[in-house]
Amino acid sequence: MKILAIEKDVPGITSEHFKPYLRAEAQSVWELYQSGVFRECYYREDHSNAVIILECSNLVEAQNILNTLPLVKEKLIKFEMIPLKPYPGFSRLFAKETSE
Repeated sequence: MKILAIEKDVPGITSEHFKPYLRAEAQSVWELYQSGVFRECYYREDHSNAVIILECSNLVEAQNILNTLPLVKEKLIKFEMIPLKPYPGFSRLFAKETSE
């Protein structure tokens, strides 16, 4: 299952809070990307927030994986998770038309 994870700001957290953990965060993200769990990683152009597409069996597994990130462990960031499924509309292209 593909899951879209969008980083959300935590009130009261400033960029200074992040500095001690940024290298460890990058290392963790790299390892998850190399393992195939993180399929795509982006940074929003309009905000300083990460957007990640994960490949997991369910939302619980995705949350558990995100919880391993240093910035999440330190409660500096959190994620909104959105489960994704394939777009079903393409089936209309191949459906037999019926005339009534």
